[in-house]
Amino acid sequence: MTASGPDGRTRVSADAGPVAAATVEAAPGPTEPPVDAAQRPARSPAAPARWRRLRPDLLVASVYLAGALWVTARGWLDPGGRLLGSRPDDQGFNEWMLAYAAHAVSHLENPFFTTLQNAPAGVNLMTNVGMQLPGLVLSPFTLLFGAPFSYLLFITLNLAGTGYAWYHMLSRHLVSSRAAAFVGGLFCAFAPALVSHSNGHPHITAQWLVPFILLRVVRLARDARPVRDGLVLGWLVVAQFFVSLEILFLTALGCLLMMLGYLVFRPREALGRAPALLGGLAITGVLVGAAAAYPLWMQFAGPQHRVGHPGDPDVYALTVGSFVRYATESVAGGRTGALPWGPNTTEQSSFYGWSVVVLALAACWWLHREIVVRVLGVVMAVSAVLSIGTTWTWGSRRTGVPAPFALVSDLPIFDSVVVARFALITTAALGVLFAVTGDRLGRMRVTGEGEARLVPRLAAVAALAALLPILPTPLEVRGRVPVPDFVTSGAWQDHVAPGRTLVPVPVRGMTSLYWSSAAVAGFAVPEGYFLGPVSATDATGRWGVEPQPTAKLLTAVSRGERDTTVGPADIAQARSDVRYWKADAVALPDRVARGHDDLKIVLDALYGPGQRVDDVWLWDVRPFTR
Repeated sequence: MTASGPDGRTRVSADAGPVAAATVEAAPGPTEPPVDAAQRPARSPAAPARWRRLRPDLLVASVYLAGALWVTARGWLDPGGRLLGSRPDDQGFNEWMLAYAAHAVSHLENPFFTTLQNAPAGVNLMTNVGMQLPGLVLSPFTLLFGAPFSYLLFITLNLAGTGYAWYHMLSRHLVSSRAAAFVGGLFCAFAPALVSHSNGHPHITAQWLVPFILLRVVRLARDARPVRDGLVLGWLVVAQFFVSLEILFLTALGCLLMMLGYLVFRPREALGRAPALLGGLAITGVLVGAAAAYPLWMQFAGPQHRVGHPGDPDVYALTVGSFVRYATESVAGGRTGALPWGPNTTEQSSFYGWSVVVLALAACWWLHREIVVRVLGVVMAVSAVLSIGTTWTWGSRRTGVPAPFALVSDLPIFDSVVVARFALITTAALGVLFAVTGDRLGRMRVTGEGEARLVPRLAAVAALAALLPILPTPLEVRGRVPVPDFVTSGAWQDHVAPGRTLVPVPVRGMTSLYWSSAAVAGFAVPEGYFLGPVSATDATGRWGVEPQPTAKLLTAVSRGERDTTVGPADIAQARSDVRYWKADAVALPDRVARGHDDLKIVLDALYGPGQRVDDVWLWDVRPFTR
């Protein structure tokens, strides 16, 4: 069955299957009768007609951008002086990643591995966040305005871009109603999952390529041009690979669940389309393998690669009860109400609230005869179950009853995924479901009469009322400790050679990253904030690195846990450690809140009298390292 949309494009009804429904090309419009040249208007109406077609899209894009600015508004008041959201360490790491990307572009360095963090061992960037493509694109902003500005811009555009990408795909290829597509895109971008991940996870909210990857996978099964479609899909996958490997994996898993659902409900059609799909995917695989061979090697076998995610996977799992709770950043939520039901304020990927769950169940029941809804039901159910973790958990305490994720938890890649993030697939499927539901309600209103037109209107009002409680609230902010002028002014360049290490005191991972980010990764720093292996012989994943003895000593002094007395062994160890770090200088800023005077006494004893440079005390340790 076909239907004409408001833009004149022909769409296939969802009853024809998700493959056909999602991939109908624009049909040519009716042929215009010839017009005598003398009768033609002085100006062509093409431009006004094009503007009329674009106005709804521009309005939708403006609303999505306004929503994104609403969520991130508090950060824009002072990008360099505030940290946005509840995960400042995650933000600090991602700012450093953007700073390093700008440094790698301007110095032509390796974008997949660096020794500028965790000096001298380095950090494997592929086993961490990556973000090479966004870092490259944002490099001009980072170099001109700093990493905090680029980070805030990235977080904001992710929400707006993800919403518009889903709207564009839905309105052109699945539903006739732009209003329904707008609601679907709004949910996909501003549901609790993406808003909560805006607390420091831009690689998770960067989902603007996902709808187009999904569309191309569906087209592979429908079209008879596997080479062309496979190549287009391949380039999309390569691009997503360099944005977020984790989102790429979840997208692939969602596509697999979609195909399995179609196989269950339409086995003959699914098997008939399998050869074209597999042929196109083979082309895609060849392209991706060629373009990503080196980063894939770096991911799974390169220096400082890791295996698995640190700790018990259930630490980051959701509970069944979390699906009917409201998220911290929802208007119906609160600061503490959601915390017992999920890992933290960032991983609240399932907190839809009872109203959305009821709405989803009602939509599935009403449209259960449509194959697209059946397939979406399979995708939503399986991905939601996977997010529960290895054991079934209904309340806030875990049980000992095994859950399906236990069957795959030890498989490669599955063992590195944060379990709660499987619910991101559920969120995308819900957004598509709500778009389809809105489209069907719109058709009823247009074709019905009298009371038949009133029912869909009431249903639409009820649906919107169910979605209101999960509208997002602005993310919280907190002040950040200012980076010393010694770093921001560039004065450090007179004391630290390129590629050498500057050691901030106390030696803390985040302090190192903030200083390095402010210098656009111009100098190496010890420690850091990253995922790496336990040791050179054990690739099991862990957070950070075991601090050097001198780092532990200085931290203890700053906390008042030991006095300022140091002996010959401490001095020898301190000079050995700066040699290990390949350090040129050790810096103690004026802004250290605790133990400043004690730290200066200890550093003088370890490295000799320091010198005053701008707003730091500086110790030249080159005599001990070369």
